[in-house]
Amino acid sequence: MGFDTIDLLHKAGPVGVVIVVLSAVALAATIFKTLQFAIERVGSHRTARRAIDRWLEGDHGGAYEAVEHHRAPLSQVVAHAMRGLTHGGSRIETVKEDVGRVATESLRRLRKYLRLIELIGQLAPLLGLLGTVIGMIQAFNNLQQSGAVVNPATLAGGIWTALLTTALGLAVAIVFSSVTVWFDARLEGEASAMETTLTGFFAARITEDQLRDFNEVTIVSGGKRAHAN
Repeated sequence: MGFDTIDLLHKAGPVGVVIVVLSAVALAATIFKTLQFAIERVGSHRTARRAIDRWLEGDHGGAYEAVEHHRAPLSQVVAHAMRGLTHGGSRIETVKEDVGRVATESLRRLRKYLRLIELIGQLAPLLGLLGTVIGMIQAFNNLQQSGAVVNPATLAGGIWTALLTTALGLAVAIVFSSVTVWFDARLEGEASAMETTLTGFFAARITEDQLRDFNEVTIVSGGKRAHAN
């Protein structure tokens, strides 16, 4: 099996070796991102949403403890928002901007190396085409040098070798383009969950503040009327 692989790389030429090396790099990046997404629990939203429900019910301490050490990106962003509201008081706009910064940084970190995988998926078929063109040039050059005595096996072998790089390039492109789409879909889902969850959370906080201010005004107004009577 090892001999067949070495022989295959030899026939594919330098361009084929480059494609194989790039595919190994993309595979390593894919494994790393898969482990990262699993360890950081990308897509785990239930804990954060339950914590928000507890927060809105008045259990601020329990809600924060539920997400403080949870590794999911949404939980970490929600925990940051809760810290900001606890210590930021009425400066809710400042808290929202800071939480948006944390969410953007979290998504940027999760996107790391995805562009590398995407780039390799795009370059692979182009490199395969380049290898094919070079192989065809060599095949027809050998055919010309053979003169009047033409060996069909020589021409066929050259064409087979040339097309081999195209097959390698297309195989790499299909695999890692699909991988990139899958990772992007996961990140788009995470970004959407952050946006909708945080929007609902801050909207509920604003509503609570407005209701509290309204009650305070009502109490003060009622006291003044009672004093006047």
